[in-house]
Amino acid sequence: MNLSVQIGKLRMQNPVTVASGTFGYGVEYAQLLDLNQLGAVTVKGIRLNPVRGNPTPRTVEVASGLINAIGLQGPGVDGFIEKYWPFLKTLKVPTIVNIWGTTVEEYAEVARRFDALGGVGALELNVSCPNIKEGGAQFGTDVKLLAQVVAACRRVTSLPLITKMSPNVPNIGPYAQAAEDAGSDALSITNSFPAMAIDIETRRPKLANVTGGLTGPCIKPIAIKLVWEAAKAVKIPIIGMGGIQNSTDAVEFLLAGATAVAVGTANFYEPQTALQVVAGIREFMQRRGLRDVREIVGSVRGA
Repeated sequence: MNLSVQIGKLRMQNPVTVASGTFGYGVEYAQLLDLNQLGAVTVKGIRLNPVRGNPTPRTVEVASGLINAIGLQGPGVDGFIEKYWPFLKTLKVPTIVNIWGTTVEEYAEVARRFDALGGVGALELNVSCPNIKEGGAQFGTDVKLLAQVVAACRRVTSLPLITKMSPNVPNIGPYAQAAEDAGSDALSITNSFPAMAIDIETRRPKLANVTGGLTGPCIKPIAIKLVWEAAKAVKIPIIGMGGIQNSTDAVEFLLAGATAVAVGTANFYEPQTALQVVAGIREFMQRRGLRDVREIVGSVRGA
């Protein structure tokens, strides 16, 4: 059986990676699972300069999900290259670096820096994070700004570009098309949804940031719909994500039109989830007599 997939120029040995922000920079999970068995390692978002992130508490559990307001804490490009890249470049599987900025120019500069680094598998453009108060959120919800960011990054790098779409739009189709037309090689769908939780005893928000991004199993049906809609609008590959807990969830994303999938919140409570998903997809293919994982992609019936 062939489980390998192609995301632009990026080849993945299987269609399973991890969602940015849920897996640190890979090294944190290295003792918990064999990273070389993944399709790719996707790291936490990197901005040009270091970011301290939001005050605590930053996370709160809710029914079938998690609300987080980390604030994109990170070491910046130089800090990442110095502290984490020496480990990541030793892996046999590619690294997808999630990047972000507060201006079009900053996105482009970060992309340029990683293009010059050498060895990076792909760049994931985070234009959709709802947890920051400037920059990122507006890029993903404005078609023109979205196209500008993708085009600016496309001009400075030959690395595969994966645009992580915002779910907070009335119709994802035009946004997906704008990213494709501007030069994106693939899309990631979807990011977290704006959410809030309140402590009824103190009458105060449970997050110091007041609001955060909702992830986990509760968002999966919405994410499936967004992947299905985007797949009808574009020809480029989609990495589907949002609430994947097992291989059944992953296959559902593939049927909806995703070429690959990313495991997110589940990494926090079961670090082996991504590898379990790989094994489960293989078992599903054996049971259904499928020889290539691409036979599953977009094969939902009656939709």
